[in-house]
Amino acid sequence: MATLDFGGVKEEVVTREEFTIEKAKKVLANEVVAILGYGPQGHGQSLNLRDNGVKVIIGQRKGGKGWQEAVRDGWKEGETLFDDMKEAVKRATVVQYLLSDAGQKEHWPTVRSQLKKGMALYFSHGFSVVFKDQTGVIPPPDVDVILVAPKGSGRTVRTNFLAGSGINASYAIHQDATGRAKERVLALGIAIGSGYLFPTTFEREVHSDLVGERGVLMGAIAGAMKAQYDVLRAHGHSPSEAFNETVEEATQSLYPLVGANGMDWMFGACSTTAQRGALDWAPRFEQAVKPLMELLYRDVMEGVETRRVLDTCSAPDYREKLEKELKALRESEMWKAGATVRSLRPENAKR
Repeated sequence: MATLDFGGVKEEVVTREEFTIEKAKKVLANEVVAILGYGPQGHGQSLNLRDNGVKVIIGQRKGGKGWQEAVRDGWKEGETLFDDMKEAVKRATVVQYLLSDAGQKEHWPTVRSQLKKGMALYFSHGFSVVFKDQTGVIPPPDVDVILVAPKGSGRTVRTNFLAGSGINASYAIHQDATGRAKERVLALGIAIGSGYLFPTTFEREVHSDLVGERGVLMGAIAGAMKAQYDVLRAHGHSPSEAFNETVEEATQSLYPLVGANGMDWMFGACSTTAQRGALDWAPRFEQAVKPLMELLYRDVMEGVETRRVLDTCSAPDYREKLEKELKALRESEMWKAGATVRSLRPENAKR
């Protein structure tokens, strides 16, 4: 492990230079990895493992979008693709449980019945294990229980792998029944294409992940964008101007620079007017938002958010209700304006 300084705090990370892909392949040489669920994470992680020479099979409900994508990606029914999850688990030594959180609760009795001593049960989210009172997911004591959580969408896991860059991921060991849990989790983390791995626990992973998704990764930023857009529109600005000043400039110009160089660099590189305004207003937004973040963290810790996820996502009409919500977002003035703005980007403009 390498010890690095993260803002004055020393942390240990595992890089691909230390734990090479050759070492990972050696550790996994005799493993058969069954990936349950061919959603974004199942898709990205399975293809990366396969490309790295790991033996992989897929368990996925037949007939749906996931099954069709698996067939398209070259998984063979009855050989590497099974619509019977029990069969997939039976053939495996490592089970990567990558169904949705509601799906993990639903299928746990089937998966649990096929777990054998010495197997590894792998998650990419601590949800089911940490909130076991809600999900019923309690692993048997004689299997390794490990986690690798890529810090990005499953699609990015795949595209970054193909680009040769990888994606950062956290890893955790909840249960080491075999004495091999650490080498297994690190090997799997490297083999799915992680850029580097940093240690966490199942509890810290799920708490930070749920806060992040509802906070600055998606929920808070969507809400802040909508608030600014609406204020600009209310004061007479056109949809194109309001969208460009709110979303387009952020995503196409500023955020990539922040990602590449940091916020201090961004503040230092902009005009003095923008610089002064951003430095003066940032603390005011922090003061306004922090109480809401504290409330969000409390709801995550106390299981309020996980209960809402399980109750709503397991409802039989959930997909229909979800589509209505997404349609309302898609057809709002702000995001219809965004569709037009995106179409005018040089790379998208009709020639």
